[in-house]
Amino acid sequence: MSQPGRRLGVDVGSVRVGVALSDPGGLLATPLVTLRRDERDGSDLRQLAELVVEYEVVEVVVGLPRTLAGREGPAAAAARQYVELLAGHLSVPIQMSDERLSTVVATRALRERGVRGRKQRSVIDQAAAVEILQGWLDSRRTVGGG
Repeated sequence: MSQPGRRLGVDVGSVRVGVALSDPGGLLATPLVTLRRDERDGSDLRQLAELVVEYEVVEVVVGLPRTLAGREGPAAAAARQYVELLAGHLSVPIQMSDERLSTVVATRALRERGVRGRKQRSVIDQAAAVEILQGWLDSRRTVGGG
């Protein structure tokens, strides 16, 4: 149903943007990079566009932060606005995926591996992007997607 190829997972924060990449078969998401968010010059948007080209990405998956009750608040509105800006830089489709608890799950996983403090902050955004992308990939497989 969906085309084969790499997907890019994106966790949008107010300061940083975590990025994860899937394998070409769409089975496994791995951490890629954390970008500094720059609303003034949009350099993070350009860097994402460069990653899409460099890794021959066929689709981008951006986390949509919802409340535990499933509602969209200010964080979801900010993510949707980011996707609108990002769409102007990309020639591939962008999907939004529910990211409830992705940062919580990522933080717990890092803590269990003994990654704490400053080191944890430097990779938490990538880990959250992995959670977002892996959840999306898994849901596509179980629903009979790709």
